[in-house]
Amino acid sequence: MSDCLFCKIVAKEIPAEIVYETGRTLAFQDINPQAPTHVLVIPKEHHANAAALAAADDGLADEVLKTAHEVAVLGGVSESGYRVVFNTGPGAGQTVFHVHAHVLGGRDLTWPPG
Repeated sequence: MSDCLFCKIVAKEIPAEIVYETGRTLAFQDINPQAPTHVLVIPKEHHANAAALAAADDGLADEVLKTAHEVAVLGGVSESGYRVVFNTGPGAGQTVFHVHAHVLGGRDLTWPPG
């Protein structure tokens, strides 16, 4: 999508601090981190939200989760614990409508969130 912020990051039209990349996923630092580790993991292919990603049914959702785990390993939070969050829809706090997983860690994460 030509006006999608994350599609522009994938196309390298907008800079981002990339921490990990595969052929189909991209992980980069959140510009407004909520934890010491706060990385966004996106598929390079545009899907509006987690439901659309799941409906694609081509293994991409699995790859996004594998990338999220690799980000946690690289960030040193895989052993202590980390959270993976998908906000789906405006009522859940989704502000960029290109599916993205937040990988959060490096501090105690309380429950329930928000």
